[in-house]
Amino acid sequence: MRKFRLIALLSVTVVIAAACSSGDSSSDGSGGGSGGVTEGGFLKIAQTEQIDSLNPFVAFNLTPFIIFMQEYPALVQYAPDLTFQSDFATSWSHNTNFTEWTFHTVPNAKWSDGEPLTAEDVAWTLNTTIKYKDGPTAHQAGYIAHMTSAKATDANTVVLHYESPVTNALAQMVYVYVLPEQVWGRYATGDGKAIREFPNTPEDGKPVVSGGPFMLTEYKQDQVAKFALNPNWYGTKPHIEGFGFQYFATNDAAVQSMKTGVVDMLNGVPTTAMSTLKQAGLTVAQAPGTTYHEIIINSNPKAPIAHPELQDPSVRQAMSHAINYDEIVKTAWSGFAEPGYSIIPPASGDEDSTGKPWTDPSLEPYTYDPAQANQILDDAGYTMGPHGYRMADGHEMKYNVIFPHYELGSGMRSFDIVQGDFKAIGIGITSEVMNDNAAYYANIKDEYTDFDLIFWSWSLSRDPDFSLSVLTCEQWYNWNDSAYCNPAYDKLYTQQSKAAAGGERLQQIYQMQQMVYEDMPYLVLNYQDDLTAWSNKWTGFVPSEQDQFNGLTSDSKNALIGVHQVG
Repeated sequence: MRKFRLIALLSVTVVIAAACSSGDSSSDGSGGGSGGVTEGGFLKIAQTEQIDSLNPFVAFNLTPFIIFMQEYPALVQYAPDLTFQSDFATSWSHNTNFTEWTFHTVPNAKWSDGEPLTAEDVAWTLNTTIKYKDGPTAHQAGYIAHMTSAKATDANTVVLHYESPVTNALAQMVYVYVLPEQVWGRYATGDGKAIREFPNTPEDGKPVVSGGPFMLTEYKQDQVAKFALNPNWYGTKPHIEGFGFQYFATNDAAVQSMKTGVVDMLNGVPTTAMSTLKQAGLTVAQAPGTTYHEIIINSNPKAPIAHPELQDPSVRQAMSHAINYDEIVKTAWSGFAEPGYSIIPPASGDEDSTGKPWTDPSLEPYTYDPAQANQILDDAGYTMGPHGYRMADGHEMKYNVIFPHYELGSGMRSFDIVQGDFKAIGIGITSEVMNDNAAYYANIKDEYTDFDLIFWSWSLSRDPDFSLSVLTCEQWYNWNDSAYCNPAYDKLYTQQSKAAAGGERLQQIYQMQQMVYEDMPYLVLNYQDDLTAWSNKWTGFVPSEQDQFNGLTSDSKNALIGVHQVG
């Protein structure tokens, strides 16, 4: 998945046809038409998260990746039962040692501009990503880990070659968006920097060239993004004629627009609005979520930071025991959450071949114990100063906290609780609210030396590989937001990515979770439930068991295939 501070969106998915879980899957998508369905209509979705970029090699927020899945082919996608289902690939296979994966693609497909859409586009996208993986395409590098090349052996067959066994290639390919070479090829030259500079927005009244079910026809930053059907889409035709995101600066404005019928759906319903929307006669869905909220602690081991005491394990341990996690769940999230502890949320489910949870069962939330937290700091020599704050190297232990705009609401209520908890142990924190883009660049500014703490969140896919990759040294200036860099952790990451599915890989993933739990580059506060509301004028949605199957996530095109107006 992506550094898109994966914010959880719709906790719904479309009722779709039974999906195949192996290489003989059907190529026609899912959710085909049936009797009584009203065709047409434009689905309007309220959005409080910013679209930071429409370039797949630049974006880090979730909404752009929803757009990419609707705009571009992926070889495979997830089905609601968490098996792999066809997208552009109709079947797939691998050799005995998982170093070669072969995909057969939909024949006679076209891009929205009429150009042929073939296996050559897949190979070009993958080889371009490999070529620039240490620079312009680094955001996507995790999905082509250990891949040496991709070769189109004919118009409908592409073979992926890996230098070592990769058993989770299908999970990786869900997030590789096949791009039209006729558009992107001009930027993939020289040092490749032009790749990241391409805005990928509609130009001269023409939509963005699409290979998915929808194409972006209109875009106004922090206002609207509108999509129309792609007439050349190779899969099952959606019932709707289009959809759009309308941006709202506040949750209150988004909720009001939902109640008054200005929009049809609201992503990420504020916990305080649940009962209000129910009383207004709207459908509200709740499901356990794979989004976790955390405090990011500057963990930069390579350069001096303003407050080096933040890297002291004693300070981090004290912070972890000072936080009242239960109060955060009760007060900030109105009970629609559970206390956090691991970077792999419990709602991520089980590893398929073992039936054991991806989340390490030996981990648990840190105990709320202010007395212990104070004792830890006392023992470490951080004495209380004259103004109620502890001292470190002659300065008060007071820190600035970058606070992205999207985290307002329950996130700010969480901050208020943590602020009081930290004050009780002599640590001060002050929030600095900024838009999501500004927060990202403030995070990496001056090689990660210019920030203390950040309040933010991640929402993750079923396979934990992406979540684990975020904290690798290789992902500095890309997904890595804490500047954590631990060679032992990186070694385990490489091992798990090569391990066969099952117990060996799972144990390595458990070790990585334990390492992060102990080193604490993040203080994981809570896992939020996934909350969504929609108008009863629309149907085709059912609650999902896991939020990676939100109605509009980047994991599947299915969400917008079956949704339709009520007849």
